[in-house]
Amino acid sequence: MMTTPTLVSEIVPYWAAQAPQRIALHETARSWTYSELNAAIKDAVARLEEHRVRPGDRVMLVCENGAGAVALYFACAVIGAWPIVVNARLTPREIEDIRAHSAARLVIHTRNMAFSQINEDCAPEDDRDVAALIYTTGTTGKPKGVMLSHANLMFVARASGEARALTPEDRVFAVLPVSHILGLTGVLLGSLLAGASVHLIARFDPAAAMRALENDGLSVMIGTPSMYAMLAEYAGRKSRAKIAAPRLRLISCAGAPLDMATKQAAQAAFGLPLHNGYGITECAPTITLTPLDAPRGDCSIGRLLPDVEAKLVNDELYVRSPGVMKGYYRAPEETAAAIDGEGWFKTGDLARQEDGSWFIVGRAKEMIIRFGFNVYPAEIEGVLNAHPAVARSAVIGLARDGTEDILAFVHAAPGASPTEAELADFAATQLAPYKRPTRIRLLAEMPMSPAGKILKHELLKLAS
Repeated sequence: MMTTPTLVSEIVPYWAAQAPQRIALHETARSWTYSELNAAIKDAVARLEEHRVRPGDRVMLVCENGAGAVALYFACAVIGAWPIVVNARLTPREIEDIRAHSAARLVIHTRNMAFSQINEDCAPEDDRDVAALIYTTGTTGKPKGVMLSHANLMFVARASGEARALTPEDRVFAVLPVSHILGLTGVLLGSLLAGASVHLIARFDPAAAMRALENDGLSVMIGTPSMYAMLAEYAGRKSRAKIAAPRLRLISCAGAPLDMATKQAAQAAFGLPLHNGYGITECAPTITLTPLDAPRGDCSIGRLLPDVEAKLVNDELYVRSPGVMKGYYRAPEETAAAIDGEGWFKTGDLARQEDGSWFIVGRAKEMIIRFGFNVYPAEIEGVLNAHPAVARSAVIGLARDGTEDILAFVHAAPGASPTEAELADFAATQLAPYKRPTRIRLLAEMPMSPAGKILKHELLKLAS
């Protein structure tokens, strides 16, 4: 009998030996058993070797969710190459910036299996332990390559899978892209490590998602708050009192702050508690989850995973965990600034703890100082999002005359036409004067990442 997997590359072979006919992946057109996925990974290894991919080479996978992308990801791990998973919805400029920084040996567009010319100038790294190189822009817009080891990913995959009580009977809905760290670790690797099956969809669409939830026996869904907001809004537009999902036992969100309006709308639409969690790419990503047996009535991010430590330094959350990254690729100074000599990672998030549960207050870099008072955008966003005419909002600060203006950007709910004055009056009833937006701007579209996170650096460009 094979030993329990300790490397990413061992997950699929383990279950191919234990339960070869169990479904590992499902797409719209077909399914792959663990045995078939294992064979597809071997074929992908052969294909990469034909293109002279070596251990330590960076291989860039420009992908949407699909079995081909999954097989190539695992094939890189088998060879010892560094897989760089990149969302196909990025612009050509963004993709080229990542390619140039990583000096990738090969770029593969997985949708049509288009392989680039081999980059003969690519020098392999000596380190064979990087199981994912994830580029994140954060709030600055400058991409940084996060080096995550097999141990990083396996720790989070196992711990989050156990926290969600995943079993081989589960069918997990992969609405998050595998190019997103939560989609890769918490959804794909966590599910396969538990022997569950993963239902892949290339891109999130509320109508298609509702059909899948009703008809495909899905038991677990992990998404961003914006995905749940869109599903609840779509269900309301279609006059559905409740989303039909007969086998669904767990809905959970992470990837962006959860506000009470979204939580309540999702819970009403699904008839289930919406669990919450918190993570960051540099921690592979999961740090906290709300416990299954004690759902929260608030927007707490829950409790620390086992073996994760946390402390507050001037209200900023520091984390020490087996999931903390090896470092930023080709950026030793940035790595040293992010991880101290004792292994504590500085998240950049402001937090508080209450009775063992954690709450995120805001981003340290996003905190606004208005007339000497600290103002947290998340609080203002939560108020605005509670207005029935608001689909989503984002708040930023802009320095002016020795203080900061509070700028709120609002995307209206479908069919709604709120005015700036109406929203300002609503905010004034719930926020102290120094917290009220200086200006509210209505946007036809909110700049979003492919994983559903609002891009505040783009809003700063609009503001300036």
